[in-house]
Amino acid sequence: MNEAIKNRRSIRKYNNKPVEDEKIIDIIESARLAPSGDNTQPWHFIVVKCDETRQKLATVSHNQKWMLSAPVFIVCIADARSRFDGNVDIVVNEYSPEQEIKQIIRDTSIGIEHLVLEATRLGLGTCWVAWFTQEDIRPVLNIPSDKYVVSIITLGYTDENPKARPRKNFDEIAHFEKW
Repeated sequence: MNEAIKNRRSIRKYNNKPVEDEKIIDIIESARLAPSGDNTQPWHFIVVKCDETRQKLATVSHNQKWMLSAPVFIVCIADARSRFDGNVDIVVNEYSPEQEIKQIIRDTSIGIEHLVLEATRLGLGTCWVAWFTQEDIRPVLNIPSDKYVVSIITLGYTDENPKARPRKNFDEIAHFEKW
């Protein structure tokens, strides 16, 4: 596992080789197996290969054209219904104050990290994209207002090999017993 963690990079250049469906299924399966608070499993994943839809997603992501070199997008969604009563009317967005929203985003993020590490292990590159608003991205994929799009993961075979970025020293971030 440490090899995948050490080798994972944010990839912004992909080649044209299609990603095998079996690998996409393995990657989503790894996310499905992630832990979540109270085992709520709030995540949903939309696999997008359609050129037109990928274009729309890149456009609502502040027109990040580099995204289009990735043959697959995986849109990662947190489902507020996993923590709210089904009869409650909910609209989730960047300004939602409820603690449950923070919990579904946290739990979905655990699943997403499983997903990107499995992609790395399978020889694929990924990049976590989250520069969009709920108001802009939801209509592209018909996502209901009680769901929160956490990220778009671009996925494909890499056409670049970026170096590791600097990391803080262990003693700068690790604390034992107290701050």
